[in-house]
Amino acid sequence: MTAKSAAAAARATVYGFPRQGPDRELKKAVEGYWKGRVTADALRETAADLRRSTWRRLADAGVHEVPTGDFSYYDHVLDTSVMVGAVPRRHRGAVAADALDGYFAMARGTQDVAPLEMTKWFDTNYHYLVPELGPDAVFTADSGKQVTELKEALALGHTARPVLVGPVTYLLLAKPAPGVAPDFEPLTLLDRLLPVYAQVLADLRAAGAEWVQLDEPALVQDRTPAELNAAGRAYRDLGALSDRPRLLVASYFDRLGDALPVLAKAPVDGLALDFTGSAAANLDALAAVGGLPGKRLVAGVVDGRNVWINDLEKSLSTLGTLLGLADRVDVAASCSLLHVPVDAAAERDIDPQILRWLAFAQQKTGEIVTLARGLARGTGAVAAELAANRADLASRANSPITRDPAVRARAAAVTDADGRRSQPYAERTAAQRAHLGLPPLPTTTIGSFPQTTELRTARADLRAGRIDTAAYERRIENEIRDVLAFQEKAGIDVLVHGEPERNDMVQYFAEQLTGYLATQHGWVQSYGTRYVRPPVLAGDISRPHPMTVRWTAYAGSLTDRPVKGMLTGPVTMLAWSFVRDDQPLGDTARQVALALRDEVNDLEAEGTSVIQVDEPALRETLPLRTADRPAYLDWATEAFRLTTSGVRPDTQIHTHMCYAEFGDIVQAIDDLDADVISLEAARSHMQVARELAAHGYPREAGPGVYDIHSPRVPSTEEAADLLRKGLEAIPAERLWVNPDCGLKTRGWPETRASLENLVAAARVVRAELP
Repeated sequence: MTAKSAAAAARATVYGFPRQGPDRELKKAVEGYWKGRVTADALRETAADLRRSTWRRLADAGVHEVPTGDFSYYDHVLDTSVMVGAVPRRHRGAVAADALDGYFAMARGTQDVAPLEMTKWFDTNYHYLVPELGPDAVFTADSGKQVTELKEALALGHTARPVLVGPVTYLLLAKPAPGVAPDFEPLTLLDRLLPVYAQVLADLRAAGAEWVQLDEPALVQDRTPAELNAAGRAYRDLGALSDRPRLLVASYFDRLGDALPVLAKAPVDGLALDFTGSAAANLDALAAVGGLPGKRLVAGVVDGRNVWINDLEKSLSTLGTLLGLADRVDVAASCSLLHVPVDAAAERDIDPQILRWLAFAQQKTGEIVTLARGLARGTGAVAAELAANRADLASRANSPITRDPAVRARAAAVTDADGRRSQPYAERTAAQRAHLGLPPLPTTTIGSFPQTTELRTARADLRAGRIDTAAYERRIENEIRDVLAFQEKAGIDVLVHGEPERNDMVQYFAEQLTGYLATQHGWVQSYGTRYVRPPVLAGDISRPHPMTVRWTAYAGSLTDRPVKGMLTGPVTMLAWSFVRDDQPLGDTARQVALALRDEVNDLEAEGTSVIQVDEPALRETLPLRTADRPAYLDWATEAFRLTTSGVRPDTQIHTHMCYAEFGDIVQAIDDLDADVISLEAARSHMQVARELAAHGYPREAGPGVYDIHSPRVPSTEEAADLLRKGLEAIPAERLWVNPDCGLKTRGWPETRASLENLVAAARVVRAELP
């Protein structure tokens, strides 16, 4: 096919769309089912309605080929485990008794059975359920979900393409099951898994699928020759099947590197590649391997992970270059639109001028359709859209919102000394222990306590004017008193005020900093039914006034025990926002760090001796390619130290991280120079404690003994056993006792019971110390 005919064939498509619905209908239905207020049939009907409305929305926008199979009640990797029959032994009875309840048991656990481990999906804030596999794994095909959803779309008259997690990525994401040797490599199961994928593909072909997309984002990471050979073998075998649909292998989040020639020569029918950000290198790499003659290329030229409008002319130029490299070029976002909110048009409180700079899933779909039309028919067919886009891009570039000379001057004046504590850790820790007087194995929590209906109602009443500020603040004071009273009675050593005034750990701060914009409907799935509203970081950052000092000081006035000040760190403020893309991330991080530094110093001045600066996103934001990591870690750790280094030696700085693979960043954790770090460890069975010990981490650490992402209450003995495992790696004088993460999403009954058991476990193990 010539470049001209390839352009004429250009179509618009997407890899996935937000699952929750415009008003988070899925969240409400699933949580209603868990509470017994919604029947299984009603939940399934809500899900089917959401799928239908999404396909209609896409088709009405001009998308030629809609995705199926991207919908999930909880997580698409968990759906893949069900599809291939990889149900952990401990959950098989529940799944056999009731498939839906068993599915949720794998995700959330029950009082008697632990859930699957949860961690971050590559470098996003989406969490997936980690497959558990061992050498005795037996895979069986269950195509029911994929076939059903495909048939639904076809029956409605849509051209549909099922989207599956590819077999290589699935195995590379898996971990050894409990009891299996830790050096077991799930990828060795590939030959056992491929026949199951072959059966699923045959089932989808029989159901009417012309194309099936197999997502292989793991191949954008650094891969060994053995792993690349496995990928080549997988697609040689699947491509050789006689009874299959056409195969589109997709990658996203970064450049493919050495995996590109492997996939380019595989006997598949097309590749879907990311051409945004660092993945723009895929263009030259594709040319270097001779393109994709005779194959389809789906070009991801619209950023699927951020909310800024696309530069349409730049993207059309990229698409034009790609025309000569494939038999057919179609247009898509760089990845699933799962990672952005549904529709910017729902935002009524953002300045209309600024709203023109934003593109959520609906607007990105429109951009994709415009680009496909421009590629197919020429720029004259989209002249009006290009002119409007140029004006919007210029409006943003020239806006005074984006540049504050005072902020830039302060950031430019930072020196290396500003990012160093006045004394080394060995000297600080002695001063802190003398000042705080804590027992061995001190107990604390991560910060937030349950956000009750009453608290959410109070915030809504304040926004709506049903109560005034004084009445709202009285409710917050009452909640803080109750939270402190419980902690004192339970015997917790270092208290928190519970964060009743905070809507979200990033949004709360963003609403008080210049340069940020808050949305009303910009919900994005974090995991399961947990949705967040990432703020939009649009301009230079400063702190006009203290943000947390009042409530922390109030809590401190109610108790003689230490009360932690609680802040969100600069890297997480970036990672969990839609961050500006018009300057280096390190520059933005430094601005945020300086604003937070002011807050840390004000907390200390008000008498706060323990200050926690959370950085759960430090590992999440780690570049997928090893070569890109040193530069990132340099500015990320510098930003944390800049935030925290202005305090006295006897002020104890904590940080917190959760649900990530920490082994990759142990040196960076050390480089933060925090006095205490708390980390998720319950689901991973204290793996992080062993990683810290192997590194020789010299500071204090609190690997979590209570998994807060499950409703189950850990027993005293269960928490004590985890604590004993922690002591095998970290000496008692440096070990803290705490949950995995904040308690905002938990209910009060399970929180009380779990924390009481946690304190009891600490007392049991203290009594065992020599």
